Amino acid sequence: MSGAGYVAAIDQGTGSTRCLLFDEAGRLVSLAQREHSHRHPQPGWSEHDASEIWGNVRRVVPQALSDAGATPADVIALGIANQRESCLVWDRRTGRPLSPVITWEDTRASGVVDDVVAAGHGATVLELSGIPPATYFAASRLRWLLDTVPDLEKRARAGEVAFGTMETWLVWNLGGGVHVTDVTNASRTNLMNIETLAWDSRLLSVFGVPEALLPEIRSTAETYAVCDDVLPGVPIAATMGDQQAALFGQTCFDEGQSKCTYGTGAFLLVNTGTTRPRSTTGLLATVAYVLPGEQPVFALEGSMAVSGSLVQWCRDNIGLVETAPRIETLAATVEDNGGCYVVPAFSGLYAPQWDADARGVIVGLTSYVSRGHLARGVLEATAWQTAEVVDAVEQTSGTRPDTLRVDGGMTTNHLLMQTVADVLDVTVERPLFSETVSVGAAYAAGLSAGVWPDLDALRRLWRRASSWEPRMDESAREHERAHWAHAVDRAKGWLTT
Repeated sequence: MSGAGYVAAIDQGTGSTRCLLFDEAGRLVSLAQREHSHRHPQPGWSEHDASEIWGNVRRVVPQALSDAGATPADVIALGIANQRESCLVWDRRTGRPLSPVITWEDTRASGVVDDVVAAGHGATVLELSGIPPATYFAASRLRWLLDTVPDLEKRARAGEVAFGTMETWLVWNLGGGVHVTDVTNASRTNLMNIETLAWDSRLLSVFGVPEALLPEIRSTAETYAVCDDVLPGVPIAATMGDQQAALFGQTCFDEGQSKCTYGTGAFLLVNTGTTRPRSTTGLLATVAYVLPGEQPVFALEGSMAVSGSLVQWCRDNIGLVETAPRIETLAATVEDNGGCYVVPAFSGLYAPQWDADARGVIVGLTSYVSRGHLARGVLEATAWQTAEVVDAVEQTSGTRPDTLRVDGGMTTNHLLMQTVADVLDVTVERPLFSETVSVGAAYAAGLSAGVWPDLDALRRLWRRASSWEPRMDESAREHERAHWAHAVDRAKGWLTT
């Protein structure tokens, strides 16, 4: 290139790893992607191979550069977004993984969580970290590893072992052994104090985690290291958890703005400004982003574990559809769900119920129900889960968003987006480029590197591609809401009953 440069983003997701290049106008220039294996060695267990993911990074970055006709010298800065909560440990000397990547969906550490709660620490963990003790977060899985991997705890206390979520693992490999995390990812561990933005000795004590194996916590957008592999000489200028990156990529910089990402799961975040939020309705308090020298910006979050993965299950496990996009075509063959409701609590219910003992159910089946009705029930499950979270936001904050910005692979499903608008009774907006996790990582890195001067410059880059207005009348909405709530009640407590 001459006289210009690119901002690169690595998006390390649950299903794949991608590298994207953006120009200084925020336009996508190239994209390279590789999927990785997803193992389920036991019920409730979910793993990736860390070395495979690192190998994929080393493939997709050169491919993205080649497709753009660029070299590392053309890249101004690199931002990383990652699947949050997924974590591993590795040897500090060799860099060799000492565990698989245990993903955010994994429930093997439920006994650790039970012990924390039984010991009376649940309220302490929630108050200090902003999130309740749960298998969703990394601390319980780290404790499980310390309990089960031979000599791991001894080596950890001796400083021989490193722990990290996926951005930490990638920065370590890209930057020659720099051991850091950013505040958005640290806020998802159950170990960081959400007020001080530092590892908290009381939380470390609750989970029995030695601080020696933890990374240094940094702000969202600063230079963590300079790449000595893959992109030699390029500064790693931002890291963000994927959902905070999506909020940033949607330019939801003002208090009250909200977005929902529809991918493997669905994640709704509402910017709550510089005031730490507190929720009694099952939502999570999380750090949205921290820019150097500025106050932290917080968010309320509602996490739904199963969204796009429900469609994949319908395709791969029961053969309802041949391809994922076919679910919309099939659902459109009927006018409604025929009385059929699908609650996809495959690994329990997340926000706002937080019931680890729940399991998926299909209720309301009659001989009238067809494949089309079942497909419609599958799509409506994502919409109603979103509605539950928005209701919880209203109960917590006293305000209800009138617009929801959406992104992620499922937003290409127009019937789903219309259903979301209907059940929420809000306007739904999709940006021109819907993969805003990657956009957010690039925006943060470019902001850090001076490609864009301020948040206003980023706001001007956002463009709306599509929107959906609610069409459902209130009586129909309340009728369906009641039936959905009834179905959710059937899923709750399945393992205990």
